[in-house]
Amino acid sequence: MKRNNQFYTPPTFKERLTNLKYSFLFWKGRKKGMIHTRSLKWRDLRYIFFPKGFAEKYGYLGTSVWNEDSVYFKALYPLVLALDYEAKPKWCPRWFLRFLHVFGSDRSIVRVRNRRLHNLERKLTKGIVFVDWKTKWSDYDLRISIYAPEHLQELASAIEDRFYSTGRQKELVEQIKTIDPNASIVWGSVSRLEKQLEELQNS
Repeated sequence: MKRNNQFYTPPTFKERLTNLKYSFLFWKGRKKGMIHTRSLKWRDLRYIFFPKGFAEKYGYLGTSVWNEDSVYFKALYPLVLALDYEAKPKWCPRWFLRFLHVFGSDRSIVRVRNRRLHNLERKLTKGIVFVDWKTKWSDYDLRISIYAPEHLQELASAIEDRFYSTGRQKELVEQIKTIDPNASIVWGSVSRLEKQLEELQNS
């Protein structure tokens, strides 16, 4: 709640101490109804200063891809780099953003562990977040969700379109070759391949 709100009540000294206490390293998580924070571990310290792999290095952005050998990693790799370029201030080291992500946001995009640190993280990163990625109707139907400026949204859409087009064309070619192994294939257009497959099926 904002301080200029008429219903805002400043926290007491005891409440401030309690909030600070729960922000300390290795402190137990809190649970209140459906809202909870996790207990911090030694691996969170390692994550901050000695990240393992691509996913942890850019972990402060939110969701990432763990399997660096997957086709999804190759597709999302340039988007993560572009998000990092826009989100990370040039003077700010990534370890500090990961620190804020752990102690301010509980290493999550939906939880808040410490309001001030969380707000500082949001301010430094301009609110840029990699929310989620998934496939829906097929393994090439990639869906990407981010909070970012329009040009990064356009990049995400372009990656989705390219990934879908490539996957759909491969699927159509396999179906065409099943009917006619000697069929001539011209790559580059989903609609052209769909028409070619339809003509083969009708004949």
